[in-house]
Amino acid sequence: MMNNNNTTYKDSPLGKIPSDWEFNTLGHLFEFKNGINASKASYGDGVKFINVMEVIYHNCITAEMIPGNVKISDKQLNDFLIKRGDVLFNRTSETTEEIGLAAVYLDDEDVVFGGFVIRGTPKDNSLNDHFKKYCFHTDFVRNQIIKGGQGAVRSNIGQGDLEKVKIILPPLPEQKAIAHVLGLMDSAISTNNQLIAKKELQKKWLMQNLLTGKKRLKGYSEEWNEYKFKDCFHFIKSYSISRDGLSREQGKQYCIHYGDIHAYYDTDFIDFKNQSGIPKIIDNKVYVRPDDYLQDGDIIIADASEDYEGVGEAVEVINIQDKIVVGGLHTIVLRDFSGVASSLFRAYLFNSERVRNELRKKATGTSVYSVTKTTLESLVFKLPPLNEQSSIAMALQAADKEIQLLKAKTEKLREQKKGLMQVLLTGKKRLLI
Repeated sequence: MMNNNNTTYKDSPLGKIPSDWEFNTLGHLFEFKNGINASKASYGDGVKFINVMEVIYHNCITAEMIPGNVKISDKQLNDFLIKRGDVLFNRTSETTEEIGLAAVYLDDEDVVFGGFVIRGTPKDNSLNDHFKKYCFHTDFVRNQIIKGGQGAVRSNIGQGDLEKVKIILPPLPEQKAIAHVLGLMDSAISTNNQLIAKKELQKKWLMQNLLTGKKRLKGYSEEWNEYKFKDCFHFIKSYSISRDGLSREQGKQYCIHYGDIHAYYDTDFIDFKNQSGIPKIIDNKVYVRPDDYLQDGDIIIADASEDYEGVGEAVEVINIQDKIVVGGLHTIVLRDFSGVASSLFRAYLFNSERVRNELRKKATGTSVYSVTKTTLESLVFKLPPLNEQSSIAMALQAADKEIQLLKAKTEKLREQKKGLMQVLLTGKKRLLI
């Protein structure tokens, strides 16, 4: 419950704050130290080792979350040991969004920290440990850290920069209450994420069984027929336009970039009725032939992936209507000219484990894995009749819809939490204690 009726405010360098809140700098609250240089430690059995990725992706860390170990001397262990309540900051990044991200260590097991991390050891008990998970992530703290970490190529922040960062602190009982409320939001988000993971496993099971005929939907018993790729699909030209030639805001002709297939589109479909942020061509030198315009039901495969899991990732385009759309950089576009695979079913067919595993086995490259048209032409499918395909697609779409609703709910919770942080951690709203 929130209450501002009895709050009086005072001036501070950060504007009006509640009269019983304190203004301070991180330098007065913490002793800072850079992490151990990787060249002075060897990986293997030994003490657990917090690297920068744990700091970037979590606002709190426990020992069980740490995957790596290092062998170090007793002196190094003493110098770089992390204790419960220490705060770790990311020291360097290619993006300003990640510079100075913070995570508090909430465990008692001995662990050490790496060279891309700065440890902040509290000088006193003026900060509640659970409150530390949130107080470094408000806009006014993040903006100071980002400004201090600006660089020409990479963003870097040092101990001196962190020491200057200003922060406002409520009394300890209010810190605890704020951390409790925000912790409840985190728990709700975590529960939703676990449910999403469960639903995604269920969908994967459905795909593995329905797309191979191991399980049949009620009312279907006809034999499946075998088809060669070249008897069903042909290739449509795609355009190798770099990111510099694309914009999510300007342009009229849409272009599906392979990087977005891997990271941006959240389902097996690009639905032009609902999907936002699809890049458009702004390179005036590019001429797109009408013969290469995509049609509803076309499949776009990312022909390059930096990891084995992403090999052959595909999407089906739907609801294009009167828009001009082409395949982009590192994509292969397929069109069913035979009608043996129904629209909507095609996306699940090409994202099935059977097809993806075939492509993974034949992918070429070391640091980047590539899929070729020749590899695709070697595929052989066993397909059910069209009416069964449509029913399978409907069952899988129902699973997709359930997952998307959960993801939308989770995103709404994240936005609500962000809004709460901005008012509770600045004193604009007070909790009844």
